[in-house]
Amino acid sequence: MAEPPQTDVSRPSALPTAKLLQRNTAIQSLVDQNSDQYLDAIEEEWNKKLDIEMDTLVDGMVDIVSLASIGEKDKFRIAQESFQAQSRAESMIRAANSLLSITHSLKLLLLLSDEAQIAHRRDAELRQVHQEKEEAKRKVAALLDDILRPPHRHTP
Repeated sequence: MAEPPQTDVSRPSALPTAKLLQRNTAIQSLVDQNSDQYLDAIEEEWNKKLDIEMDTLVDGMVDIVSLASIGEKDKFRIAQESFQAQSRAESMIRAANSLLSITHSLKLLLLLSDEAQIAHRRDAELRQVHQEKEEAKRKVAALLDDILRPPHRHTP
């Protein structure tokens, strides 16, 4: 009997239950944190990401500068240093792109979570709407007075 053909179709299988329980405890520990602890943990996570990417950039620059030594070199040594410089430059480009992504994410967080500015704009607009409403009420009252008040006739 021939073996069944091999395909790249995924075959569903049961998930191990032991990992589900571990996830629940991790979620529960996040829920148990107060707001300050949660924000401190998030800040620490962002700082770690930034430190890793900055270290990559600094180490890459140090390595590239050390590879740029001038001296008698054979073709093999030149090719080897060229390859090392190119691979370091690629890792530095990835780190720079990651820093750009982090910067973009932080900008979005700032824009989307700037509650004080949003509340200030909302309150200013609410005050303006109330003023417009009061002004409209005065105009309506004046128009109603003009309509409902009998005309005054001067009798000689």
